[in-house]
Amino acid sequence: MKKLLFLILCTTTLGLVSCKKDTIINETPNRTFIYTIQPNDWKLSSDGYNYTATLNVDEIDDITMDDEAVLVYLTHPINSTSYVQVPFTYDVNTYSYELYKGGISIDIQSSDAQVTTPAKPTKPMTAKIIIIPSNFQP
Repeated sequence: MKKLLFLILCTTTLGLVSCKKDTIINETPNRTFIYTIQPNDWKLSSDGYNYTATLNVDEIDDITMDDEAVLVYLTHPINSTSYVQVPFTYDVNTYSYELYKGGISIDIQSSDAQVTTPAKPTKPMTAKIIIIPSNFQP
């Protein structure tokens, strides 16, 4: 009887030790979008204080607006082989953006009180938009 009990105990112990718990995490990857902004895409405001380029990004929806993060990068105004994260200031121009459902507006304003009209870009700029998903915690 002791041998049978010992054999059952060993078998049960071996069965419990050999169980393995697998943790499977399904994460949604970031989404990256590339846009080219041509010099004629920059529109001067009626007051002459800023240039704006509008990018239609249909992937920016209610979920993006409420729960996700969005990063915006532009190619450097002089060195087109590198990116700078928006907002930034270069020379006397300040670059910023406004996020809304369905798109992004990128603004250029003068940071100098002496010259109120910013310099308009003269060559194409690349905009990199990265949407980062997030788990909302109420």
